[in-house]
Amino acid sequence: SLSLSLSLDSSLPWSFSICALHLHHLPTMAGHDLISPLLASDRLSQPSDEPQVILTVDDDEPGFESFDQSIYQEPPNQPKNQSDHTQNTHLEFENPFEFLGARGFAVPGSTTIDPFLNHTLRIEGVYEWLKIVICVPIALIRLVLFGLCLLVGYVATKFALLGWKDKHNPMPKWRSRLMWVTRICTRCILFSFGYHWIKRRGRPAPRGTAPIVVSNHISYIEPIFFFYELFPTIVASEAHDSIPFVGTIIRAMQVIYVNRFSPSSRKHAVNEIKRKASCDRFPRLLLFPEGTTTNGRVLISFQLGAFIPGYPIQPVIVRYPHVHFDQSWGHITLVKLMFRMFTQFHNFLEVEYLPVVSPLENQKDNAVHFADRTSHAIATALNVVQTSHSYGDLMLLAKASQSKQENPSLYMVEMARVKSSLHLSTLEAVDFLEIFLSMNPDASGQVKIYDFFRALRLKTCSLAEKIFGFIDVEKNGNMTFKQFLLGSAHVLKQPLFRQACELAFAKCDTGGNHYISEQELGDSIIKAIPNLNEDEIHELFNLFDIDSDGMISKDDFTACLRRNPLLIALFSPQLMHKN
Repeated sequence: SLSLSLSLDSSLPWSFSICALHLHHLPTMAGHDLISPLLASDRLSQPSDEPQVILTVDDDEPGFESFDQSIYQEPPNQPKNQSDHTQNTHLEFENPFEFLGARGFAVPGSTTIDPFLNHTLRIEGVYEWLKIVICVPIALIRLVLFGLCLLVGYVATKFALLGWKDKHNPMPKWRSRLMWVTRICTRCILFSFGYHWIKRRGRPAPRGTAPIVVSNHISYIEPIFFFYELFPTIVASEAHDSIPFVGTIIRAMQVIYVNRFSPSSRKHAVNEIKRKASCDRFPRLLLFPEGTTTNGRVLISFQLGAFIPGYPIQPVIVRYPHVHFDQSWGHITLVKLMFRMFTQFHNFLEVEYLPVVSPLENQKDNAVHFADRTSHAIATALNVVQTSHSYGDLMLLAKASQSKQENPSLYMVEMARVKSSLHLSTLEAVDFLEIFLSMNPDASGQVKIYDFFRALRLKTCSLAEKIFGFIDVEKNGNMTFKQFLLGSAHVLKQPLFRQACELAFAKCDTGGNHYISEQELGDSIIKAIPNLNEDEIHELFNLFDIDSDGMISKDDFTACLRRNPLLIALFSPQLMHKN
């Protein structure tokens, strides 16, 4: 048995008191097993007289606030160890953005989970290498079978779509029957990938009961399986339409295309989901609300497209039990993943249909709450944790990987939570990461103060140190990307920011010709940073002159400050008034 006593800081807005914890006969778990419960099912179903874990949650205490609100809280006053600080961090930093009404902010702790990490990127062990050598001849046969099935399915789909122009309405039944040829071909494709048999639990609900199906997304295998199993209408990225062979087959599913970065496209997709879900002549709809593939060890945040229409939804969970080969499509190329699948004796796939989740009738069930209930049902069935990562984190990860960062996962920030709290788009976050990477972060993903100054063309001075101190909430002389992102977004999203940009441009445009010259910019900034030389002014001018035409237009000025919102502090002497 193990006895554990834990005491937490009483200053936290909640407190836990754990009296005693006795763990007996814990089952041995493999390091990669996140599906098996910690306790055996027979022990979970039986009452126990052993001491239990007692959790006391005091949610009435002041300061019990959500993560979203905590971003805007003043950071707590923590004792500083002078010996651990750099020569700049011992100063008491003033808030250089107080004129905007921007308070200090706190940075929530980062999770160490990487939901996109494939855990068998490398082929390791004698058994794996021996298996690949043995399966290479089999892989060639499987590749031929894959290509043949894809070709037959493509021809059958082209014939089913021949002459069909009214794609706004449901596909005629005779065309749908022809698609059975393609559906059988997709099952043969799964066979060629090593999925000789597929374990199923539960049954699909009738289309009239649940017109929408949602599933977790781990690999490219799930769309192939659901095409064979349900032949649904799917929601997919516009980029899928241009994929050879596959794009034609997807069009036969009466796909709803969406551009995730276009608000109008997303709105159109929701309207199409609602229209097709309300008509029984259309197939049921299939969505992967995570919006991208993960490694299956966590469940990331859900997009709301499937839940806004308000129709009953059947959740489905997909598992890929494995020991030597992780079949998830993350941090691995498609060609390599296909090769590993072809060179396995057998690949395991389990599909479980969960009970239908319906909108609440006794109260207004908004899309966020509906999505939360559905994601909780899926996470519980999978026995995994939920995180606030999203497709935006995958874009940040890809950006960091392209720049050859040693640990790209350090640059994920759980974008779903950042987006909901600060209304920051994914593309804006990627732009901030590009600026941060220009500061040459070290292997731990941190930036020193002088690299920060260099990237923003700032001279070492009191104001520049105050700007860095505003971001460096831990006051240790370093800055992480999460601190830089939240601090920059905190300034950018201030209600007065846009007005401040317009007023700053008007103050700099002393000539009244709607352009700012290098001399005018220098005369304005020198009030905030004295003793600027010509080269330093020229560097700042080039930063603001986005189109490099020798003059700063209002569009140049605004775009530069939106991309580098911390630089608005350079114009604070001109923007502050006595009243």
